[in-house]
Amino acid sequence: MSDIYESAANSLGLFSSPCLTKVELRLTCKGISDRDALNKSDPCVVLNMQSHGQWMEVDRTEVMRSCVNPTYSKVFTLDFYFEEVQRLRFELYDITSSHNGLREADFLGSVECTLGQVSPRPRPPPRTETPKFIRRIKFFTDRIVSQRKLSKALLRPGGTVGKTIITITAEELTGNDDYIELSFSARKLDDKDFFSKSDPFLEIYRLNDDATLQLVYRTETVMNNLNPVWKTFKVSLNSLCSGDHERKLQCTVWDWDSNGKHDYIGEFEATFKEMRGAIDGRQVQWPCINPKYTVKKKNYRNSGIVILNQCKMHSFLDYIMGGCQIQFTVAIDFTASNGDPRNSCSLHYIHPYQPNEYLKALVAVGEICQDYDSDKMFPAFGFGAQIPPDYKVMTCSQHALCRGIQGVVEAYQACLPKLQLYGPTNIAPIIQKVANSASQEVHTKEAMQYFILLILTDGVITDMADTREAIVQASHLPMSVIIVGVGNADFSDMQMLDGDDGILRSPKGEPVLRDIVQFVPFRNFKHATPAALAKSVLAEVPNQVVDYYNGRGIKPKVPSEYQSSRSFGP
Repeated sequence: MSDIYESAANSLGLFSSPCLTKVELRLTCKGISDRDALNKSDPCVVLNMQSHGQWMEVDRTEVMRSCVNPTYSKVFTLDFYFEEVQRLRFELYDITSSHNGLREADFLGSVECTLGQVSPRPRPPPRTETPKFIRRIKFFTDRIVSQRKLSKALLRPGGTVGKTIITITAEELTGNDDYIELSFSARKLDDKDFFSKSDPFLEIYRLNDDATLQLVYRTETVMNNLNPVWKTFKVSLNSLCSGDHERKLQCTVWDWDSNGKHDYIGEFEATFKEMRGAIDGRQVQWPCINPKYTVKKKNYRNSGIVILNQCKMHSFLDYIMGGCQIQFTVAIDFTASNGDPRNSCSLHYIHPYQPNEYLKALVAVGEICQDYDSDKMFPAFGFGAQIPPDYKVMTCSQHALCRGIQGVVEAYQACLPKLQLYGPTNIAPIIQKVANSASQEVHTKEAMQYFILLILTDGVITDMADTREAIVQASHLPMSVIIVGVGNADFSDMQMLDGDDGILRSPKGEPVLRDIVQFVPFRNFKHATPAALAKSVLAEVPNQVVDYYNGRGIKPKVPSEYQSSRSFGP
């Protein structure tokens, strides 16, 4: 192992101990004030976590249109560290734009707390002897961790306490975090509108042990349709039924109204055990019942039929254990804006003992990905540099094939003194290069190779239009793109590629088929907890893998099929 590689790995703490447990957070708000004279607020909550004095966005809820008392179906899943104070801030916004972005939103206020304040009491980590400083932390933590539900008044801009109450409900994951994919439709629903047809949406609630109902998922609204087909969605078994396949689920169908006063159509009870009947492609049906009509109407039968068309349970690990290999590719920015590598101020400066940001990001992400690649041979590209002796700018035909992440690091160190940093910052050709390889996998109709492209860059890309087009086309392929922004440049435009401000579209207006891009500025993780960067940039990859193969109806091979299909040398 090279000294610089070992230094990068050690500085990131890649072998640090795992978190104590995972916690799911759910949110409700009460009494949001109407800022508009004619319309109610369209609230959205953004979750931020503090790391060494900096607030970083973790995730956000869906937008609830025309709603002053929203119950969000979005679930936040966080790692709970017993020995750390994990500060959270929940920011409430009134979304004023159609694409759900925050740039034009009205900030209504925030609530701050620690994860310990809302987390259910976990078992402390096993220790033969508890150090004194841990006992001191435990004393203070135990006083607040016991709360499972926390309600706090919103702190408005300016520091005044508002009337809005945010309630955070926490639940410890039971260890069963398998995800299922459900696809619902309905037929012959009651018509609740005079001049048009109903606009139905479906809500699924879980019956808790204390007889309370917990919202699990809310579908989108299908406008003007008594026979809606709702979009397929994913939910964890823990969220759906706490791993209890016979736990009762209450499902309610509503007719959406723009004023937020939705009309009740009917409901039915189900269990996951019943839903599993749709795993093999068979439909499962329930009559949607309005209890008032059963009393008032003599010949009343139902208010429609709700149908579960499919229930899929393939997980990321199913595909990996079935032989799917992660093909990892690295692309590094060698443009002049990085600074002369011989200068200590350069982002490419090689310090004898301290790895630069490029190396830290490369090792953090690559260490994870290489475990899922059997041959561990990684293509490594550079872009934006002039190459001697004729000093032509690098092209996609020029790359090194490296053995493992250590090999990529060694190739990076070897080539850096020979290059003339130049420009421009064009990444579309590299995305297209990896996409060409990924397109070959499409024809196999098997889950055997999934491609991950890691791009490390210090500035705003100069071929944004071409990059958008390349990403839209790549969204049809077994491929994900991770972009890590190195340095202190303004990366605000890069967020568009991540889909945070709405659906990414090509210059021609074609939308991405699925979200395949994750952008992270490295500066947010300079002082973060160990391996936080790797966790952040790779968090979406398992779902992206499953989304691609499930969307094409490609099942994972069982391990026995994978072994029998492999060709072994003599």
